[in-house]
Amino acid sequence: MVVVHDGARPFADSGLVSEVVQRATQHRAAIAAVPVKDTIKEVGPQAIVVRTIPRDRLWAAQTPQAFLEAVLSDAHRQAEAAGFVGTDDAELVERFCGVMPFVVEGSYENIKITTPEDLIVAEQMLAGRAPAERV
Repeated sequence: MVVVHDGARPFADSGLVSEVVQRATQHRAAIAAVPVKDTIKEVGPQAIVVRTIPRDRLWAAQTPQAFLEAVLSDAHRQAEAAGFVGTDDAELVERFCGVMPFVVEGSYENIKITTPEDLIVAEQMLAGRAPAERV
């Protein structure tokens, strides 16, 4: 079993990691994700909306993600041979191995800190936690 976790997501808790690993053991692959709250628009090359994508089945992928080692290794080998760069490991497993990861409901607090605004939100989240929860 290989567990992949994005270092930019410092708020994933051990319970989520355990659940993702347990589900990956059963399904060969599992990811944390949360239902999308926003309305998602597909936009064409001239900044014109092509369509509104129904959000009832859309989830935003997070980490942790867990995979059987053989599946993840095979996906990476095939992606490299094809010159393909995905946005996460789950995409490689889906595309090259046909393994569809099980989705474990993550948390909206499991934010990815990539912009200065994300850092402000993270600092506010930490400030609202008890000292024992800040570790």
